[in-house]
Amino acid sequence: MSADRRIEHVTCLGCGCGCDDLTVTVSNDQITEVTPACPLGRAWFGDGQVPGQVMSGGQTLTLDLAIERLAETLVAARGRCLVYLGADLTSQAQRAALSIADLLGATVDSDTSDTAANGLLTAQRRGRASATLGEVRNRGDVFLFWGVDPRDRYPRFLSRYSVEPVGTQVPDGRRGRHVIAVSVGADNALETADSRVELTADQEIAALSLIRAAVLGNSVRVTTETAQTAHVIAEKLMSARYAVLVHDAEPTAEARNPLRAEALIALTQALNGPTRAALVSLRAGGNRVGGETVFTWQTGYPFAVDFTLGYPRYRPEQRGRSGIESDRYQAVLLLGSLPENGPTLASLSRLRPSVIGPRASQASFPTSIAIDTGVAGIHDPGTAYRMDEIPLALRSCLAGPRAATQVLQQLAHAIHRLSRAQSR
Repeated sequence: MSADRRIEHVTCLGCGCGCDDLTVTVSNDQITEVTPACPLGRAWFGDGQVPGQVMSGGQTLTLDLAIERLAETLVAARGRCLVYLGADLTSQAQRAALSIADLLGATVDSDTSDTAANGLLTAQRRGRASATLGEVRNRGDVFLFWGVDPRDRYPRFLSRYSVEPVGTQVPDGRRGRHVIAVSVGADNALETADSRVELTADQEIAALSLIRAAVLGNSVRVTTETAQTAHVIAEKLMSARYAVLVHDAEPTAEARNPLRAEALIALTQALNGPTRAALVSLRAGGNRVGGETVFTWQTGYPFAVDFTLGYPRYRPEQRGRSGIESDRYQAVLLLGSLPENGPTLASLSRLRPSVIGPRASQASFPTSIAIDTGVAGIHDPGTAYRMDEIPLALRSCLAGPRAATQVLQQLAHAIHRLSRAQSR
C-alpha cells in the first residue's frame, strides 16, 4: 500500500465560492479525506476516480486516431458546427475550445452561462456595482439576502466571505453586522437573520422599486404593508457604512421574475450615493464564471458567440442550442462535464455529439467520439475563476487520464493542418 499524500492549498470548484484553503489526503490513488470541506465540496471531490477511455461506436481507439477522425468530421462541417462548453474545464482548456470554434467558423455557447444569462445581459445594459469577496468580508456591515439562503448551495459563503468572519473594518465579526433576510415565494432567505421579511413573488419588484425610491429620497404616497417594509429596509441599508446585497444568480425552485436582477442592480447603484454598496451574485461551481471571463477576453462577449462569418458576433437572442431545432448544425462538439439540464441534453444528443471531458465515455446518449479527460482542480492543474471573477490557481491532486487542455490543443492543431491541406 502506498503512503498517504497530503496536498495543501487545494481549490474546490464544487460551488462558485472557490475555497482555496483545502487539504486533500490521497491514499492508493484515491482521495480519502478533504478538510476543511463542506458536504458539497466532499461530494465534488469524491474519491477522485474517473474513467480514461477513448471510444467511438462502442469500440476503443487510440487518442491520435480519435483526434484525427474528429478533426475530419468537424472540418467537413465547417460553418455548421456547435462547440458547447460545460463545467469542470480549466480556463486554459476554455481558451483552446474558443480557438477550435474560431478555426471551424462555429457557433460557441456555454451551459454554464445559460442559467445566468439574464443577469449578464442586465449588467451589460446598466453596469453593476460589485466587489471582491475579500472586500465584502472586510467591509460589509449590513447584509441584505434577497431570496437566498446560501447554506445549501454555497455552504461556506457565510463563514468565509460574509456575515461570520472578522473583517478589517468589522472587528466584531457577526456581532458587528446586521443581516436582513427577504424571502420571495418559495425562495427562502437566511433563517438566522436579525430581520426577516416575507414577500410573495408578485410583491417582489414593487418592493425593490419602493426601496430604491426611498434611497433616492423620493417620497411615495403609499401606506401598504409592502411600502412600510420597503421604507424600513431602505433606512437600514442607508445607515450602513458598507451595504452588501446578496442574491442567487442560478435558477431555483421559484420561477424567477426576469426583472429581479435589474431591480437589484439599480438598487445597489442607488445606494452608492448615501453610502457604499456592492451586489454579490452567487454562482455555481465548475469554473462557470471562468468561461464567461475567457469568452470576454478572447472575443469581447461573455457567451453566445458566432464565428460563422469569420469573426466573433454576439447573438444572445439566438443561443447556440436553438440551432439544433432548426437543423442548422451538422456536428456538435460537447466539452467538459455533461450539462445537467434535461432539455439541453436532449437537444444536444439529437446530433450524436462528440464529447471531450470528464466521464465522456459514460454519457447517457450515443456519441460519435468520446474522450475522457481529468477534472479541473482534481486532475488538471491550471486556472479557474471564483464567482467574483478572481482567478485562482488549481492544483492537481491525482494523476488523471489526460488533460483536457492538451487534448483540445492537439485537436486544434489537427483541424488547422487539415484546413491548410484543403486550401492548397
